[in-house]
Amino acid sequence: MRLSRPVAAVLLVLVVLLLVWLMLGQGGAGEDPGADAPRPSPTAQAQDADPAEDPVEDPTPEAPDDTAADDGFAPFDPDAEGGSTDGTGGEEPRGVDTRDWDGIDACRDDELPVELDEVADDVEAGGPFDYPGKDGSTFGNYEGYLPEESRGYYREYTVETPGLDHRGARRIVAGGGTTDPEVWYYTDDHYESFCEFAP
Repeated sequence: MRLSRPVAAVLLVLVVLLLVWLMLGQGGAGEDPGADAPRPSPTAQAQDADPAEDPVEDPTPEAPDDTAADDGFAPFDPDAEGGSTDGTGGEEPRGVDTRDWDGIDACRDDELPVELDEVADDVEAGGPFDYPGKDGSTFGNYEGYLPEESRGYYREYTVETPGLDHRGARRIVAGGGTTDPEVWYYTDDHYESFCEFAP
């Protein structure tokens, strides 16, 4: 038996629709979405919805463009008594990214130990150092975490770790000069990662 073209076209469309219906129904195969299933509340539906598909309007008003949202911190006021940019009421933050092209971020102030200041002072004074055979020696940058420079550009210095009876993992790596370095890096994991600071 041979079918006419219009009948064959209708049958083809029906088969395609059946296949699409079966593919879409695969996730719920064997389930009866009858009245026995509890329906989620509108609140639960809003929580489960994908924000990209069905955005829910936030009922809280937006802050005006000229004011920042309240994050618990007052804006810095240099004229205020005891004002500072690091929130300690004293010195300026020491984390400084002087080489924004090097991919190494500025140190957070809470990353820098108090012992670092004494070592930085010793570097700027040309010594003396706690480990004379090691401190001030060339840092090879073999791992390549710091920007590539000529041999001897970087020098390493030990930053004491309280409670240890050996050098530990904390170091300053300074580059560009023995008593007036151009750049200062700190590592607390023996050269696995660095951040940049200014003494």
